[in-house]
Amino acid sequence: MLKTLRNAFSIPDLRRRILFTIFVLMVYRAGVFIPVPGINLDQLKQLVDQGLLFGFLDIISGGAFKEFSIFAMGIVPYINSSIIFSLLVIAIPRLEELSKQGEEGRKKIAEYTRYGTVVFALIQSFSIALYLRNNGALLDNSWGQILLIMITLTAGTTFVMWLGEKITEYGIGNGSSMIIFAGILARIPTMGYSIGVAIKGGTANYIEVILFLAFAVLVIAGVVAMDLGERRIPVQYAQRKVGMRTYGGQSTHIPINLNSAGVIAIIFAISVLQFPQIITQLTLEPTHPVYTLFNSGFLSPKGWVYPIVYIFLIIFFTWFYTSVTFKPDEVAQNLQKSGGFIPGLRPGKPTEEYLTRIINRMTVIGGFFASLVAVLPIVLQHVTHFGNIQFGGTALLIVVGVALELNKQLTAQLSMRHYEGFLK
Repeated sequence: MLKTLRNAFSIPDLRRRILFTIFVLMVYRAGVFIPVPGINLDQLKQLVDQGLLFGFLDIISGGAFKEFSIFAMGIVPYINSSIIFSLLVIAIPRLEELSKQGEEGRKKIAEYTRYGTVVFALIQSFSIALYLRNNGALLDNSWGQILLIMITLTAGTTFVMWLGEKITEYGIGNGSSMIIFAGILARIPTMGYSIGVAIKGGTANYIEVILFLAFAVLVIAGVVAMDLGERRIPVQYAQRKVGMRTYGGQSTHIPINLNSAGVIAIIFAISVLQFPQIITQLTLEPTHPVYTLFNSGFLSPKGWVYPIVYIFLIIFFTWFYTSVTFKPDEVAQNLQKSGGFIPGLRPGKPTEEYLTRIINRMTVIGGFFASLVAVLPIVLQHVTHFGNIQFGGTALLIVVGVALELNKQLTAQLSMRHYEGFLK
């Protein structure tokens, strides 16, 4: 990775792209420290430490939510809008037709995604403002304060979305991923400080720290293996003659990633789990039995049922997202049209059934591993003296995935310019 970066800086075009990306990320990090007025930060930090959704938002936004800055929601509404429109492209024929119209169609869908981002940001900021008011985190409980929070957070999210698009267009890597990546990396010094405070305060010892770091290294190795792991299904193309020329006859493969859903399944799972908690807190009194069940009972984030449901939801959404984005019937049909076949299988229905079976197995394995990575830090938080590590696994999934993708893009750019071959 370091060698790739060094070689990339030797090329003026790539150097400009990298420096532009760094500059935009610095602008984003500067906005993290601009607070929204009228917030009781002490009460808010307690809510972030207790709530699954708020804790996740704080991780994704790089600590902006705990400080309740103008970028408190980060890029999350844009991610939600992108996921929803990716699913709607398959469900709505009009959007599916647009997706097949090339660059113009994709630009139109991107425009719809931006509009959806604003809608999601307004809804999410409104629910956050109500939640903070009901939990005593607002210094002013008037509707004017709620409107101020909605406008400020929505404007901040829109600006972050614009920054992400500029990184994608003029920088290196996917803009949304790079913003999340930078936010998580910015939390590493805070994590180190928390460990130092725990040791100094006597709540943790050096053995626990060493074991914790060893566990983190093992998790990183597992995440790297999972991100790089894939099943390669061999494909053979039949030979055909057109005049004096012979076409086809080559062998290739269809790569199927172990966990193609990545962190998207975790985002879906957290949203589903947090929905009953938010609804009960907005509509019910704290003394209501249903309120107690989802906020302090066995279905709350501190209950024993919560991690189990969390695991099953991650596995389910991994399978669901992969099934929606990878269609075995279309792959089998395209192979048949182009004269390709999987050795030992007839084209058409047998190929489709085989691909479906492989996809189901791969997604269950990948989803189970992703759920372990996401849940194990939650378990460790209850058995060790280290707090606020419930999203350590999720953060590792994001950081490792983005780092590997960034390395692939830089390597591809260098290969196109034959730079690495020139060095050798």
